[in-house]
Parts: sequence; C-alpha cells; structure tokens
Amino acid sequence: MNSFLPTVETLPVGHPVKVYYEEGALINDLLLELYEADPVEDFEKYFNIYNQLTTIEKRFKRKENQLFPYLEKHGWNGPSQGMWSFHDNLRDQIRLINMYNAERNIEKIVDNLPYLIDGIKRLMGIEDMRLFPTAMELLTEDEWKEFYQGDEEIGWMLLRKPSPYPFIEEKYVHPSEDFKKRDLSFSLENTFHYDEGYMTPEQVNLLLRFLPVDITYVDENDKVIFYNRGDDRVFARSKGIIGREVRFCHPPKSVDMVLRIVAEFKAGTKDVAEFWFNFKGRVIHIRYFAIRDNDKNYKGVIEMSQDITDIQKLEGQKRLLDWD
Repeated sequence: MNSFLPTVETLPVGHPVKVYYEEGALINDLLLELYEADPVEDFEKYFNIYNQLTTIEKRFKRKENQLFPYLEKHGWNGPSQGMWSFHDNLRDQIRLINMYNAERNIEKIVDNLPYLIDGIKRLMGIEDMRLFPTAMELLTEDEWKEFYQGDEEIGWMLLRKPSPYPFIEEKYVHPSEDFKKRDLSFSLENTFHYDEGYMTPEQVNLLLRFLPVDITYVDENDKVIFYNRGDDRVFARSKGIIGREVRFCHPPKSVDMVLRIVAEFKAGTKDVAEFWFNFKGRVIHIRYFAIRDNDKNYKGVIEMSQDITDIQKLEGQKRLLDWD
C-alpha cells in the first residue's frame, strides 16, 4: 500500500472508498488462494475460489457506472477510457477461463490463470496509486453521500452488505421516490407531458419499470436523462449515469460506433440502428431510435435492449390460455 492507506483507515464506516478497500482485501485473499489452488488435485476447490473472484464484475460495474461519472463531472475522463479498457481485457480473460473450466481443460486453465491474477494485481495497483487518491481529492463529501443507492443497485463482492453512508437511522427511500433537487446538466422543463390519455407520474413510472425491455434516453445534448428500472435488466445501470455524456457510457471499443449512430441521427440520414449477439448464453437484441419532435427536430436517442432468447424459440401458434 501507499501513503493513502492511513487516510482510508480513518474514513467513516460505509464510505465508498473504504468499501472499495474492504473489497480489495477480499480480492487479495482470493488471489492468494487461487494462486495456491491446484485444479488437478482438487478442481472443485479451485472452481469455488475462482467463482468468488469473478464477482469482481460488480466492482467493475460500480466503478464504470458510479465512480467514473463523478470523476467526469470534475473533468477527469481518463478512467472512463483507459481503466474501462483494462476492465474489458480482464473480462475477456475471465470468459476464456470460463470456457476452459466448462471443458475441464486443466492445461489451458493453468496456462491462463497467471495472466488473470497478474492483470487484477496491476489494476489494483493503479487504483491504489492513482484512482482512489485522486477521487478523494476531487469529489465532495456531498457527492460521496450520493453513492450508496446506486452502488446497492449493482452490488458488492463482500459477503455482507456495507452500511449506508452516511449511516443515518431513517427510512430507506427508493431512487424512484427520491425527489431531492440536484444540479443536473439538462433541462427539466416539460417532464410531465404525455401524448394520449391521462396517467399519474406513479403510473408512468410503473409502466416503464415493468416493460420487458431496457430503455435508456439520451437527449439532444448527448446527455443521459433517463433509464427504466426493470428487475431483469440486460445491462447494469445506476443513477450515476444521469447527466453523463453518452460517449462515456460505453466501453472504449464500442464508443466510435455509438458516436457514429448519434451523428447520423442528428444529420437526419438514419433513424434506426440495431444489433443482436450472444451474451452470457442469451440472445440480446439492441435497437437505437432517433427521437424527433413534430417539426422533425432531433431530440435525442432511445436505446432499447431486450433478451429475445425465448422469443426466438417460438414456433407455430398459441391462441389459448394454458394456465393450470
């Protein structure tokens, strides 16, 4: 560790950075156990340790969707580009080892594990030396206090959920019911306008939450202004992305494609873009739609993601209810 450690030790319980370091201690323990594990002698023991380590994905997602957006607001965009790419490289290594685990290809597992272990160690070194100390310098206390609910949506590696920060004995407020006024980078005018029919804001929120698709709305200024909170989202989202520039909301390897879509939509040359691919054993369909007002002025982009695995399997017809 470095000189930042004493500062971390004195941080209040539940502080986001303190939680990252508690996770870091767990990761170091798992890396040591994994290094000493022998998949030849006891595959199940190795496999259990490895699976615990792969929950590091939660840490990656919290950084990408929570910490990085706040750093961007303070003008530090580096982590959203370089460190996100680092995450993706480690994800690729994890996917590769997952494949070898499924095949029980011990030789390939032994060959590739050191690259994953060393990569995670290097990442944590960068976090210790650069990411967390700079974040502590840049972010305000009020900003750190906004982290907990978004972090909770994504989750932690820790076996026990961290205490809220700051710890206050008060009723939990779900983000959808949190009406605290915040400084945002987009206009809130006309936010309760509906085309046809009459619904309360609560009804609109319920409708969007229960739609079987993930929706993210980016306005004409390229800022994320909305996403729905379905229980089975394909991709993680948290309130940290609200107000974030769309170019920072995607892995660096796909940013150019996203920016091209936005540019074509703004120019009026295209209105729809769609993709489909396999993700964690499921077939995912993603569509981007240009949003325009009645005068055809560009008003942003809606991204819709849907798991269509089961839809693809449909055959013939079903016209009768088959409930027991």
